Amino acid sequence: MSKKLRIGIIGTGGIAHAHLDSYKRLVEEGVVEIVAGSDIVAGKARAFFDRNGLPDVLAFDNNEELLALDLDGVSICTYNTTHAECTIAALEAGIHVLCEKPMSVTLEDAIRMYRKSKETGKILTIGFQPRYDPNMDLVRDIVGSGDLGEIYYIQTGGGRRRGIPGGTFIRRELSGVGALADIGCYSLDMVLSAIGYPKPLTVSAFASDKFGTNPKYFYDAENFSVDDFSAALIRLEGGIALDFRMSWAMHMDSTGDTMFFGTDAGLKIKPAGDGGWAGAWDGTIGPVTMYHDVQGQLSETSIPLRQPSNERFYSKVQAFCEAINTGGTAPIPLIQSVYNQAIVDGIYRSSQLGKEVEIILPDDL
Repeated sequence: MSKKLRIGIIGTGGIAHAHLDSYKRLVEEGVVEIVAGSDIVAGKARAFFDRNGLPDVLAFDNNEELLALDLDGVSICTYNTTHAECTIAALEAGIHVLCEKPMSVTLEDAIRMYRKSKETGKILTIGFQPRYDPNMDLVRDIVGSGDLGEIYYIQTGGGRRRGIPGGTFIRRELSGVGALADIGCYSLDMVLSAIGYPKPLTVSAFASDKFGTNPKYFYDAENFSVDDFSAALIRLEGGIALDFRMSWAMHMDSTGDTMFFGTDAGLKIKPAGDGGWAGAWDGTIGPVTMYHDVQGQLSETSIPLRQPSNERFYSKVQAFCEAINTGGTAPIPLIQSVYNQAIVDGIYRSSQLGKEVEIILPDDL
């Protein structure tokens, strides 16, 4: 890296702390300068930087003043329904963007973000930090090796037994969707990145809110207005079917393992850890087993895991900064994030309508 990048943070809530911690490491490495942050809650940005020992960082109560500065990149850490407007404003200001997941709430917004990135020539990458775990690489390496043969069916499950977050996550006007976008997008990214992100075609889905709206299980039930469970069958280009389930809360230990069904072998991936908040695919993975035939005998092979990384979040921020400094492309190809959002959007629409929906993508993507 050759240039010290001038960085800003838009939104100074919970997830912004992880971004800031990563940027502070890059400050120590001489890679970035943290210039400013903004939050629409008066005084929140100032308090955020002061608490983190950065009194000289500029703080604004609006995004316009921040975007008027000479910045190289920004992290978008606002709630989901504002991802599109904040990202587009930053791109129009000539600033590269690392936007937290999910990309947006609707497919329409994701397409607008994609087009603006292409129009301005500025990087837009979405924050799927599990991509940077060595064991997620292991899954991609096995599937990509061809050892499974032709992949024709995938199941991705997991989910939390008890793990409903609070705050902006549970309000439709702020988050747009619930467990589906919060942790479901990780589950989708895990399997789709392993098979090269084929285009999604149709979705038939179901969603519920049985736990979030019940005060027996959630302390803020009266304000809960999103999904706490979603399931869907997604048809992908190339004749692949994807069976998806994700949950914030349920009377079950899991919605199932993640499995790749191939013509030559199958692969099963169990979630890492256990307990109420485990199984969301937002970190590393658990045991991996290959099911195959050896000399005509049904066989199972346990695949040794790689050392999991505790640097996932730092790695995604570092990759974003490196792409800016080298003139590279988005660390996570933007079209992949659009396809991910297209499925999230399709699951939401299908569950609302109670029928299968088609995913229609414009020709210019």
